[in-house]
Amino acid sequence: MIEPHAPAPPGSPPSWGGSCGPGAPARLPVRPAVGRFLVLAGVFVCAACGLVYELELVALASYLIGDSVTQASVVLSVMVFAMGIGSLAAKRLRRLAAAGFGALEAVLGLVGGSSAMVLYAVFAWTGGWGGLWADGPRILLVAFSLAIGVLIGAEVPLLMELIQRVRRQDPGGAVADLFAADYVGALVGGLAFPFVLLPFLGQLTGALLTGTVNAVVGAALVLGLFRRDLTRRARWLLLTANAVVLALLGTATVLADDFERAARHAVYGHDVRVAVQTDVQEVVLTGDRDGRPLDLFLDGRLRVSGSDERQYHEALVLPALSGPHARVLILGGGDGLAAREVLRHPGVRRVDVVELDPALAGLARHDPGLSTLNEHAYGDARVHVATGDAFHRLRSTPSATYDVVISDLPDPGITASTKLYSQEFYGLLRRVLAPEGRLVVHAGPVAARPRDFWTVAATLRAAGLPPVAYRVGARDAGSAPGPDRTAAARRAPGDWGFLLAARTPPALRLDPAAPRPHTLTPGSLAQDARAASRTRIDGLPPSTLVHPRY
Repeated sequence: MIEPHAPAPPGSPPSWGGSCGPGAPARLPVRPAVGRFLVLAGVFVCAACGLVYELELVALASYLIGDSVTQASVVLSVMVFAMGIGSLAAKRLRRLAAAGFGALEAVLGLVGGSSAMVLYAVFAWTGGWGGLWADGPRILLVAFSLAIGVLIGAEVPLLMELIQRVRRQDPGGAVADLFAADYVGALVGGLAFPFVLLPFLGQLTGALLTGTVNAVVGAALVLGLFRRDLTRRARWLLLTANAVVLALLGTATVLADDFERAARHAVYGHDVRVAVQTDVQEVVLTGDRDGRPLDLFLDGRLRVSGSDERQYHEALVLPALSGPHARVLILGGGDGLAAREVLRHPGVRRVDVVELDPALAGLARHDPGLSTLNEHAYGDARVHVATGDAFHRLRSTPSATYDVVISDLPDPGITASTKLYSQEFYGLLRRVLAPEGRLVVHAGPVAARPRDFWTVAATLRAAGLPPVAYRVGARDAGSAPGPDRTAAARRAPGDWGFLLAARTPPALRLDPAAPRPHTLTPGSLAQDARAASRTRIDGLPPSTLVHPRY
């Protein structure tokens, strides 16, 4: 027969969750060995869920905001700091360890599970506004990192108290058991996120399912194993709270597809024609109807706009092909638009395109709108597409293979591209170029980020490829022009910057034997070079793999 709880002395804290003091043995429905195993299993699952929340925030922030190194640093540092605060705050809950842990897991499941959806909603519906709302995703990212960190940190003291109530052991042994289960759970969560949750469920549903598992395991552990330590009122409160959390997460999961479509329309407009999540990125095609130009978005960034892409691609390709150009290598350019410009030149015998995302190359080959824009470049027998990492590809390419190399890659300021703007990478490019070969690099906007642009120039020079700089202004001043534009016009770069390089300083000119360009003339090209030279920053160090400068 269970003894009734003794009344609390005057002035003591309310004991809605039971009156077992710290270290008091729990009244378990199972043997202590089984109870200890169940607690450690709960630690395992909660640790896996906690790491999924961290990775989810990092991945979504990198996609929505950009610069993955900065976002990962913010999330992890803020979260670890908040875990310390949570551990200190949880000391006051040790007397109510069972009830406190149950409530904690319900809140953590709701906050962590909904974090991706809330972040995406703020980005989609407020990302284009000015003022405070323009930084809404960043503010919310820090807020979620703090909240989730506090809740995860509070788990440890409460779980330590619970495992000691199951069976008393020396503190060192209890800490070892607890953290062993915690670290193994973190390993499983860390592997499950990229290999299971993200590819099969996506960011939103994966986070919601993780929150559901977190809440269910927390409630099952407390209400199943430690229910005799709770008052009747505490049990009903926990049941109600978890029912509400599970109902909210379940409803959000059912509506996730509709929510994602609505958010996508808020970000890209209502003329989304293709939206696919590949193994590499999210690819979205809009427009190409009712007179609207086709736009290509990669991971939320406008990569190609049909209204001005020819201006960009002619400036990228034509100066590089003013010399020998029988063998051409295009790095990036999976949309086929750079290949289109190359194929217009007489004397081109072979074009190799190295694209990281095979799905993008397939879309450029088969999508009616995009294949029409690239003039069916992939149907030309001279074009050969290889998918994979450009750095790895160049390491296995024989010397002096190409007359021209075209680097049609994202801006160097985007973290994933930094290694492709390094001295080591340009050293590989120098090796695969023929003695009279030329290299052209898209180096980001000159006016908006001159330091990055001239760092690329310094890096090329350090690799033995002295460059000539030129820029092309944007046609559409109301939007960010070119690869990796942001949604907000106020942050739009005003131009595209290019660097033409060779073993000896190359002459910047157009091939008189080539078809007449639509947007470039020799005079405008010389003017573009003078405009770029006025922004020159001298004395910048080169960027390397171990010391990126962008």
